[in-house]
Amino acid sequence: MALLSPYAKQHESPQGPGDARPTATQIVSDQGLIGEPSWSGRVVLITGCSPGGLGPETAKAIHLTGADVYMTVRDLAKGTQIAEDILADGRSGKVEVIVMDLESLESLRTGAKEFLRRSGNKLNILINNAGVMACPKSTTLDGFERHLGTNHLGHFYLFHQVKAALLASASRSFNSRVISLSSAAHRRRTLNFDDLNSEKTEYDPILAYSDSKLANIYFANELDRLFQSQNLRALSVHPGGILTPLARYIPGVEELVKDPVILKTMKNPAQGAATTVWAAIAKELEGKGGLYLDEVAVAELTSPDALYYAGGYATHAFDPEAESRLWEESLKMTGLAD
Repeated sequence: MALLSPYAKQHESPQGPGDARPTATQIVSDQGLIGEPSWSGRVVLITGCSPGGLGPETAKAIHLTGADVYMTVRDLAKGTQIAEDILADGRSGKVEVIVMDLESLESLRTGAKEFLRRSGNKLNILINNAGVMACPKSTTLDGFERHLGTNHLGHFYLFHQVKAALLASASRSFNSRVISLSSAAHRRRTLNFDDLNSEKTEYDPILAYSDSKLANIYFANELDRLFQSQNLRALSVHPGGILTPLARYIPGVEELVKDPVILKTMKNPAQGAATTVWAAIAKELEGKGGLYLDEVAVAELTSPDALYYAGGYATHAFDPEAESRLWEESLKMTGLAD
């Protein structure tokens, strides 16, 4: 397949947040999907729609299609305010809030049941947007290292709670999609399957984050391999460099992004959500999966020593043996193997 890169020109010379690179709402408009009748009644579930992050911008853009959008949050009051702000555009389509904590399997089960009840067991697109980054060493409520537990295992477990709805909602003409947000940080190293939970080796918060982002790609690749014959496809996405609350644990991040070279590559949240929305709705991606996307394009292989803010994926991002092994290990860790 020839690489898809519909906005290559806009990405040639980035000039920082708010430049010519597309926003999420522009993607919907360019796809001709604003108020598209065929999207009425379609259901989209987006995790991690906290204020200031990419989730609200993703929800806002997809709402323009007329689809029913469900946003997961930990804080109901904040999530409700975001939903009200989105609905203020007066367009059709639901915007509803589901309380869900990716750091708790029990919360995921409860939240998924509530979502399925409200949606009538329908789900066309799952967007795994929530995440944590560079946190001090800690564990989730179920004892998983926080990055692995939240960024990967939480979404892995959620997928299995809503898998039947994704499959039942899929068709040959409109495949269901699972979109997982990854990062250029996946390029740092391969997974250590002997210590996935960071219990034996020295803890490095950046590397723990990097491992979880590689796990996101592996999850998408294996999911696509397992379910594409049932009209369910999966893609992974690097949204780009965006200064959101996610980066609050990185020392000196406010000063770092003032570097003129780095600043030019940065996006605002509306631009940061563009690749995610493209992955979720693009007509040119229908029937495609197992791809890693960045800069609103199918990413290209890059060198191991590429700068963090440069695009591209590492060779180890596509490894069927490792992808299958992570899937099996994840089933065991979350108790789904039983």
